[in-house]
Amino acid sequence: MYAPQQPVPRRSRGRRWLGHLFREWTIESWRKIAPAFAKPEPSKWSETQVTLAWLGHSTVLINFFGVTILTDPALFPRVGIRLPGITIGPKRLTAPALLFDGLPQIDLILLSHAHFDHLDLRTLRCFDETTRVITARATGDLLKRTRFSNITELNWGESKILSAAAGEMVIAAFPVKHWGARTQHDSYRGYNGYLIERRGRRILFAGDTAMTERFAALRRHGPIDVAIVPISAYNPWIQSHSTPEQAVQMATAAGARFIVPVHHQTFRLSFEPFREPIERLQATLSKTPERIALREIGETFVLPL
Repeated sequence: MYAPQQPVPRRSRGRRWLGHLFREWTIESWRKIAPAFAKPEPSKWSETQVTLAWLGHSTVLINFFGVTILTDPALFPRVGIRLPGITIGPKRLTAPALLFDGLPQIDLILLSHAHFDHLDLRTLRCFDETTRVITARATGDLLKRTRFSNITELNWGESKILSAAAGEMVIAAFPVKHWGARTQHDSYRGYNGYLIERRGRRILFAGDTAMTERFAALRRHGPIDVAIVPISAYNPWIQSHSTPEQAVQMATAAGARFIVPVHHQTFRLSFEPFREPIERLQATLSKTPERIALREIGETFVLPL
């Protein structure tokens, strides 16, 4: 059992975070990045199935009956502010399970919000105009220097039908509890979760969220097969991130059959230990461990149909 967290005083929290940033640019600069647990093989995936692989952080590669989707792609050693020859921001703890050259042709990129670890321009600039993008309200301007030619912003409650060579699917944006500013002064930007539907199957991508009761409303769309939910950065950022227990609660409220936990084991964005989030998730689901679709970076899950 994990003891309840005690609130961290604002000044103490700030000092600890400054210390973390200092370490990122001294000791951490020389640290080796650990390899991913496994390497997915998307070339072997069947277009008659629903297959998901966790590439790291919030990046999940999905083959949804032949339509390929990538969520919040971040595939470089660091995320953050890009300057000539250098990126100012957190360094990966674990390498991505696939680099860009290992990806299949991507039909759709889903961007949940503008934070640097979710909207990574260095990765996004690798894609060409054939990949479509769905992003949150008032975030499309950040993609001006990419090669994307088909960018759709969705607000909460809005949806879009996407037509690909393998067929159509519906993507609907729903409200989560987070924030969307990329800097201090652009708090007008949106932040989304998404529900993806195709051939009567549904995948929920929560993006980033704190605990909210809004997931229960998703039941009206029908049964959800897989919920991709974040489980870390809750210490001390509990006001905008969920604990593993809360992530399970939200996925269950939405009626999700399987859970893909993300947003852990990749970047050090908070103070909880490296393995704590997944261990707490496994403890929470100890009576139904089969609900956990993926546990480690690089693992692949095929949805039982």
